[in-house]
Amino acid sequence: MDVRRRLPPSSAAARARRHAKPAPTNQVQASDALPLPIRHTNLLFSALFAASLVFLMRRWREKVRLSSPLHVVDLAEITAIVGLVASLIYLISFFGIAFVQSIVSSNDEEDDFILSPAAPAPTPAPAPAPKLCSLLSSTDSAEKLPEVTADDEEIIASVVAGTTPSYVLESKLGDCRRAAGIRREALRRTTGRAMEGLPLDGFDYASILGQCCELPVGYVQLPVGIAGPLLLDGRQYYVPMATTEGCLVASTNRGCKAIMESGGASSVVFRDGMTRAPALRMPSARRAAELKAYVEEPNNFETISLMFNKSSRFARLQDVHCALAGRNLYMRFSCSTGDAMGMNMVSKGVQNVLDYLQRDFPDMGVISISGNFCADKKPAAVNWIEGRGKSVVCEAIIKEEVVKKVLKTNVPALVELNMIKNLAGSAVAGALGGFNAHASNIVSAVFIATGQDPAQNVESSHCITMMEATNDGKDLHVSVTMPSIEVGTVGGGTQLASQAACLDLLGVKGASMESPGANARLLATIVAGAVLAGELSLLSALAAGQLVKSHMKYNRSGKDLTKLWGFNAHASNIVSAVFIATGQDPAQNVESSHCITMMEATNDGKDLHVSVTMPSIEVGTVGGGTQLASQAACLDLLGVKGASMESPGANARLLATIVAGAVLAGELSLLSALAAGQLVKSHMKYNRSGKDLTKRVP
Repeated sequence: MDVRRRLPPSSAAARARRHAKPAPTNQVQASDALPLPIRHTNLLFSALFAASLVFLMRRWREKVRLSSPLHVVDLAEITAIVGLVASLIYLISFFGIAFVQSIVSSNDEEDDFILSPAAPAPTPAPAPAPKLCSLLSSTDSAEKLPEVTADDEEIIASVVAGTTPSYVLESKLGDCRRAAGIRREALRRTTGRAMEGLPLDGFDYASILGQCCELPVGYVQLPVGIAGPLLLDGRQYYVPMATTEGCLVASTNRGCKAIMESGGASSVVFRDGMTRAPALRMPSARRAAELKAYVEEPNNFETISLMFNKSSRFARLQDVHCALAGRNLYMRFSCSTGDAMGMNMVSKGVQNVLDYLQRDFPDMGVISISGNFCADKKPAAVNWIEGRGKSVVCEAIIKEEVVKKVLKTNVPALVELNMIKNLAGSAVAGALGGFNAHASNIVSAVFIATGQDPAQNVESSHCITMMEATNDGKDLHVSVTMPSIEVGTVGGGTQLASQAACLDLLGVKGASMESPGANARLLATIVAGAVLAGELSLLSALAAGQLVKSHMKYNRSGKDLTKLWGFNAHASNIVSAVFIATGQDPAQNVESSHCITMMEATNDGKDLHVSVTMPSIEVGTVGGGTQLASQAACLDLLGVKGASMESPGANARLLATIVAGAVLAGELSLLSALAAGQLVKSHMKYNRSGKDLTKRVP
């Protein structure tokens, strides 16, 4: 009798099977049991469901009218009931195909481990040689992608030929991982670049479908360091920071130590409200002023608030501030959004109010749901003065002995440096919200680690750092004031496994059940506390003359801060995404996204001339994060990996032009969506989760 032994599945074995050469037989799919292609089967059962339901409703309405008993049915009604139940079962079960597929696949994998006694025992493999960190591994040691099956080959050829759009693969195949693999292979054949080093396996692509990223072909790896403990408001936090800039985590960690040994820092959230400002046009300036007066009339606020608040159980309108420019009116709505960052929430509320106002002001024209008076992802004085998101102040008193022992400097030197550099120097540069040393460094690192929108680092990094001597000049009082930290703990990237783990480390994962919005506010204070630590450490290094030495040790250099260039729709969105993918410093998105977008009619008004001017794109193709395997694969896809041997600097210049070209495409698309009134609709379709985000995940 044969002895059959099952070995427990392991992640290592699973990875080995993925890399092994596939068997000649095709993988069993749950949809293979259907006699027709799955899209035809879906249409058939949908039509059957609708037809059966309509037939039964009409027959039963006739019976009610004639007072006939409903339980007496004829053959036609029995057939319709059977069709209705069968089609309903199929349509409900269709959403479980991925679950069925996982069971089928797991059974196939278990069969691989059924061993026969006649099979010889495997020879123990020699101990593997030590491996380099996978983030720094060369393309030669990168994992090999599975061989293409015959079914996939046909689809890949169709994508390459342009017959099948790449964006329909997920819905057509019903398998997000398979769709990403097919899209990647089609891209390799189109560009001739394999993107070796950019991982494909090991990521849940279904988790980003319809909410985080479209057209995925892999994922970029970023190291996460921990700074802390940060003693803030009597509690200790270990702050996760995702960065490729050497010295940043170590420097922030030193600032945390100085705060800890001085008794900790305290913080306060003094304002909490996300904003959206539509651009409206009236027939005349007088009519625009009338609409402004109506909206700002206190007696009308309750009605407007009711219209706004019905968009969500968490959205609560706080105020509306209007600004006139000729006959154009900009209405800046501010509302609380619970634990969500809230851009979609406030957009829906604004749309409800505009629909309501259209009844009393039928001559009101909606130019755009967003009129740049918000202002989102651009440096703007309105955010610096009025605030956006969470407005936070964080302060600490650093003892004299700690300044000398931990920070290696003295109190007078720090006070003088902060005055000359952060205050006077930033004023000379014409900075807006940039009265600090490097707040954007810490903000971008924490944002990426915790699943925030890295493009919102632009306004979230607005910060003024203050330092003054206290306690008869012996100790140092230091504070950071940040009026527009835009964070959330539900929705968007916060639902991804890695980012959710970082939020859980801070104790702010998901929504707060006790007090809606408490987790998001706590996260904002932690960001401010980390910025306080980073400012302390960097300014101390500058005062002690250690900056160049420490950065040369970690192969980095200094950087400049922000200026005012926000005449665009959402340049920072594209810049931050490309920067992260190609290993650039995401904190430099602040100045690199400075952009002015110009559009004018040409050729007798028939065509459109569009341009973007970007004066400070800070990119490189060697050093820093560009050496990591995932980021190097993305640079190779663009043909700018490493240094140019023919013309030094050519690769970096080419990368800068590619960034500008991507910004041009993004500006065109977003402005077109705004002009067509499609922004809210598209965001509700592609940037929403079907999960109940108010429930705490264990």
